[in-house]
Amino acid sequence: MINSKQRAQLRAMANPIDTIVQIGKGGITENVISQMSGALKARELIKGRVLEASGLTAQEAADTLSRECLAEPVQVIGSRFVLYKESRDIPKEKRIKLVK
Repeated sequence: MINSKQRAQLRAMANPIDTIVQIGKGGITENVISQMSGALKARELIKGRVLEASGLTAQEAADTLSRECLAEPVQVIGSRFVLYKESRDIPKEKRIKLVK
């Protein structure tokens, strides 16, 4: 569980990164979940977008994906959302260091 200072740190780090996952009219499928899990494992912090055709809100998508991928929802703004999951598989120098 991340606290408010860590959430603020992650929001700032997420600002410049590109959106790597888009949820379209198919909604949240097993393919989307596996893509998100893989991206979280590799990057720890990812940004996603929900297209209007999906019928989901960004909050619903963030809640579902964070539950399915065992990640922390960081931020939801408009149609975009940010998720964080600490990865133990990547080298220590590449890990995101959270404030205490």
